[in-house]
Amino acid sequence: MSMDQIERFRLSDQYQTLKSSVHRHLIAQIEDRKLDIYTWPADKVERFVAEQVKRYVLEQRLPVNQRESEALIADSRNELLGFGPIQSLVDDDTVNDIVVNGPHNVFIERGGKLYSAPVRFNDDNHVIRVIQRILAPLGRRVDESTPMVDARLPDGSRVNAIIPPIALDGPCLSIRKFKKVPLTAEDLLKSGSITQPELDYLKRKVETRTNLIVVGGTGSGKTTFLNLLSSWIPSGERIVTVEDAAELRLRHNHVVRLETRPPNLEGQRAISARDLVRNALRMRPDRIIVGEVRSDEVLDMLQAMNTGHDGSMTTLHANNVRDAMHRIELLAGFAGYTGGEKTLRGQIAAAIQLVVHVSRLSSGQRRVMSISELRGLEGSELVMHNVFRYEPESGIVVPQEAA
Repeated sequence: MSMDQIERFRLSDQYQTLKSSVHRHLIAQIEDRKLDIYTWPADKVERFVAEQVKRYVLEQRLPVNQRESEALIADSRNELLGFGPIQSLVDDDTVNDIVVNGPHNVFIERGGKLYSAPVRFNDDNHVIRVIQRILAPLGRRVDESTPMVDARLPDGSRVNAIIPPIALDGPCLSIRKFKKVPLTAEDLLKSGSITQPELDYLKRKVETRTNLIVVGGTGSGKTTFLNLLSSWIPSGERIVTVEDAAELRLRHNHVVRLETRPPNLEGQRAISARDLVRNALRMRPDRIIVGEVRSDEVLDMLQAMNTGHDGSMTTLHANNVRDAMHRIELLAGFAGYTGGEKTLRGQIAAAIQLVVHVSRLSSGQRRVMSISELRGLEGSELVMHNVFRYEPESGIVVPQEAA
């Protein structure tokens, strides 16, 4: 039986029914024999599942061949201890994102493009059971009273789940996987995401404590690029990071990592990014790195950049550099800024010296689109200068004279 036939077999209703029956059999055996398999070593669990599945197939006289039996053993183990049908996708290092749109529609992102995954769930309850298993070790839950949840797996992967009645077509799960090994400058050069002159320029700017922001859309690689930039911070500097979900991996001896906290079940005791940025200012940092500015912490980040914490960095959702500047002004308004427009732009110009725009192209490739210097105000307008600009039509990076 070929791999395609196995995948079709796994997607069939017949197989889903069989897998559910085997899972119930395994649970019954564990409960009847009072087994604590969660404390067993992996090889012992593997043997137990294989023995029980083979015994069940023989006792029920099921028409299952060797390849189908191996698939059933692997899936039964994943149902018992892992994340069910998506465990193989979680284990696949080439998969960047896993998206579950109800029980029968599972997609993955690989190489910047979405593909349908050859797995499925039995029904809505099956999806919710896997979601609960993902969230349980994290101390989080999702139910009708709290139908949406954001969480982070121990390896740093981000998880979002939303269930009915909010999700009309069944429970949805999104996992943005965290790379085990951060991308290096060599990786980005090899993939064509950046050129050597751009890398050299950015490295020099990081080492000379230039305040910068990385802007781009969802999935454009902002955090990945921020990780790269932070790797060039000289050793010996004290760095404080602030994130909603701790994704940055700084290979420095002197790093303090802070993470926001959502409200509890009573809607209280939340710790926001603004709270953490304010606290970071009191922790004697040389640099502050905010994973993403998305709310009222923008004013405190600008203050940090303006008050001796040179070389601080952050990311921002925006389609281009100009939109990023406008979004900072908008967020400042949401944060309660009541001063004049020119005064705010003066603060922005004094705080931010460099803007790196990254984007995901139609091919799925992530690319540095421009590196721009913010050169102050001309009248009441911010003056931007492209040091490097990527032209998608020609695929050429156009360098320009830097100040």
